[in-house]
Amino acid sequence: QVQLVESGGGLAQPGGSLRLSCEASESILSMNVMGWYRQAPGKERELVARIGSGSYTRFGDFVKGRFAISRDNAKNTVYLQMNSLKPEDTAVYYCNAIKNDYAYWGQGTQVTVSS
Repeated sequence: QVQLVESGGGLAQPGGSLRLSCEASESILSMNVMGWYRQAPGKERELVARIGSGSYTRFGDFVKGRFAISRDNAKNTVYLQMNSLKPEDTAVYYCNAIKNDYAYWGQGTQVTVSS
């Protein structure tokens, strides 16, 4: 059972930055894909960014170069650097890991973008 623990959420002003962290309970080298999803009130969960074991990346269309995803294999941690934040980025952000075709989820961390 893979456990994922997110941190780094909070309040940011429009145009500001936040960095989210997701620490896994085991080596992320064993994961096929790791990523971040988000869900705003009344909306479906959507892909923010994901990174594969070969470090390929994919982003949601709304990201438009504002976010970056990276991994530190030694720390079993994946990061989401979010820049140029907008009020519409307000959501609960969830860490996701795919291992052997099974999806694991973190508990989520709230990101609020407001002045």
